[in-house]
Amino acid sequence: MFREKITIKDVARVAGVSTQTVSRVLNNRSDVSADTRTRVQEVIASLGYSPNVFARNLSRGRSNTLGVIGYGLVYYGSYSVLAGVESKANELGFSLTLSLIDSFEPARVENILYDLLSRRVEGIIWAVPADVNNFDWMEEKLSKIQTPLSYVNKGPTDSDFVSALDNRLGGKLATEHLIEQGYQRVGIITGPSSWWEAQERLAGWREVVLKAGYSDVDSLIVEGGWDPPSGDVGLHTLLDRNPDIDAIFVSNDQMALGALQAARRLGLRTPEDLGIVGFDDIPEAAYFYPSLSTMRQDTRKLGAMAVDRISALIQAQRAGETLEPDISWLEPRLIVRKSSVRK
Repeated sequence: MFREKITIKDVARVAGVSTQTVSRVLNNRSDVSADTRTRVQEVIASLGYSPNVFARNLSRGRSNTLGVIGYGLVYYGSYSVLAGVESKANELGFSLTLSLIDSFEPARVENILYDLLSRRVEGIIWAVPADVNNFDWMEEKLSKIQTPLSYVNKGPTDSDFVSALDNRLGGKLATEHLIEQGYQRVGIITGPSSWWEAQERLAGWREVVLKAGYSDVDSLIVEGGWDPPSGDVGLHTLLDRNPDIDAIFVSNDQMALGALQAARRLGLRTPEDLGIVGFDDIPEAAYFYPSLSTMRQDTRKLGAMAVDRISALIQAQRAGETLEPDISWLEPRLIVRKSSVRK
């Protein structure tokens, strides 16, 4: 059985004071005597009164709520970013309104934005992978929003506030590691070509192999779909084109798992015959066979950075100030395990 909700009027009646006095106590105002404050606080505790924080914030012209638009939870990076957002938002006293999309449909995105704005969110975090096919539409639509807006993992522009992993650096470090281990022909299985992250990791790989003097670079590139089966197929495709490939940089760990299984079926020893480096450092990567070398990206920290950024934007807006758009980079870190150690 639910008991009837205790209101501020109930507290005032039992304490023998006005509702304005109870409100002053709740807001820690100084114009309340010590005896009255103590009496009101005791009544609040005895009745189990819980103030409506949302209503109080709205009365001050604030909701203390952030809108978060995220991508489906299939991918490790996506849900880890959201975990970081939730943790940091809670630390800073924000509540969240979360909307998830699993495909980029303009009508769907417009409805989500309208819903968030109607809920009077104070800021919006866009944590959807940057799809280059929708850059123009997204820039035009989101630029019209007056509510502070922060992006996660989006290419730098002159007008946005972005928190992003340096994916290009990750691609470079992974490929350089394989070459330093003595591998002579390093291919790549990329993510979907429309994803900004996939493009950046590919660009990092390309920079290193061109510097190493590779020829016919395009034949060393296979596009995957972030899932293990595409890593399996990707390795077969690369070997059909280039039987001399002796290492691959795989743009995420799930595809790397598929590539490891394919190598085993083909009778290739890892790392002796084929070195493999993934990307993400998912919790299972250390337990692959052999254990997977990978680029660690702290996606929880990335989510926290986005909340810090949106919080700063909200505070600036409240103060009537303007912040200059910029991008905060988070560097990945190479985690070396057995799948790539030849020396």
